[in-house]
Amino acid sequence: MGCSKNLVDSEFIAARFAAAGWKIEFDDGLSGQDVVIVNTCGFINDAKQESVEMILNAAKAKTGGRIGKLCIIGCLSQRYRDELKKELPEADLIIGVNGTDEISTIFELDKVQCFTDERVLSTPSHYAYLKISEGCDRSCSFCVIPEIRGSHTSRPVERLVKEAEILAGKGVKELILVAQDLTWYGNDLYGKNMLVSLLRNLKEVTGIEWIRLHYAFPAGFPEELLDLMDDSNIICRYLDIPLQHISDNMLKMMRRGINRDRTIELVNRIRERVPGIAIRTTLLTGHPGETENDFNQLKNFVITSKFERLGVFKYSHEENTFAYKYFKDEIPEKEKNRRVSEIMEIQQDISSKLNSGKIGKSFRVLIDREDGEFYYGRTEYDSPEVDTEVIIKKTGTLSPGKFGMVKISGADEFDLFGEVVT
Repeated sequence: MGCSKNLVDSEFIAARFAAAGWKIEFDDGLSGQDVVIVNTCGFINDAKQESVEMILNAAKAKTGGRIGKLCIIGCLSQRYRDELKKELPEADLIIGVNGTDEISTIFELDKVQCFTDERVLSTPSHYAYLKISEGCDRSCSFCVIPEIRGSHTSRPVERLVKEAEILAGKGVKELILVAQDLTWYGNDLYGKNMLVSLLRNLKEVTGIEWIRLHYAFPAGFPEELLDLMDDSNIICRYLDIPLQHISDNMLKMMRRGINRDRTIELVNRIRERVPGIAIRTTLLTGHPGETENDFNQLKNFVITSKFERLGVFKYSHEENTFAYKYFKDEIPEKEKNRRVSEIMEIQQDISSKLNSGKIGKSFRVLIDREDGEFYYGRTEYDSPEVDTEVIIKKTGTLSPGKFGMVKISGADEFDLFGEVVT
């Protein structure tokens, strides 16, 4: 459940089971499995509710004899382990994050050789997520991740390169770098920012054709990264950089370490130094103290910035956060929902116009899947599952995992439509 970082954790656990001869399934089917492991998300209310529903369905399946052992791991069980143990006697095992070693011991998987960097991919075989660090040292008012995952811990460059080589050997062509904070990579381990150095090493891995960056923090952004992105054909012109807000009042209350002017300057520099880049950002509305003036500034920022990709979350009042301790959750849910809807309506119009501007142009597309008479793929400006897809009439020249040149013939706010040109 939850984010791609959780998905990577699940893939490492799956590799241990697979090495011991187990058959692995990544799905929510609850019938016939000897062991079901639910890797939970505990970030915000909606995500917690989704995880709880999955757990209850699994508990019901166990009570009905449809599955064997039930294990609950991840962020939700890290936060609420005692409560879950009390409420879920059906669970055979409840542990928090970083539970790979504990699961290995309980199921005697540690008696079977499994290389540390081996994973069983749950994604299509041509792309994979590469988690470069764990935890976070930031102190954003609304975020519970440091409480759940601990302080920022970078993984060594050489280990990440080795993992990338293993993935490339399995046919992976696109690496999607993920972390709670890409921007801080290396500071804890090497005493300096090492993101650019890591990327220089990764782009030399044979077989990797795209590298995509997710979750860069705006404060302290390493601007030498922009020169590398502009010079490289392998590092996608794509950056996921959650900005959260634009009003000085809210950025201060959210403890973001950056103000309005510096945020706007950063966005402008990114666009100037990496022409044609697609910026994905996420915003947060409904945070305690957000006035109508703050919200209007946020709307105007969305209108003027014209982000290629944008998502909006409504504030969730989470225990053990700064905001939970010091602020009252004073904005009604109905008002939070209204603010989210208004921003998304603005963004849909922006997205539709930006997509329409691609009609008649040709792009290199990576095919993710096929369904019926169509291929579904992505340009370098789109990440899987969250961004625009290119829908292409089937030909004999393409298949999932292959690249092709596609001319865009139509567009709407969510999808592009195209024809193979080579």
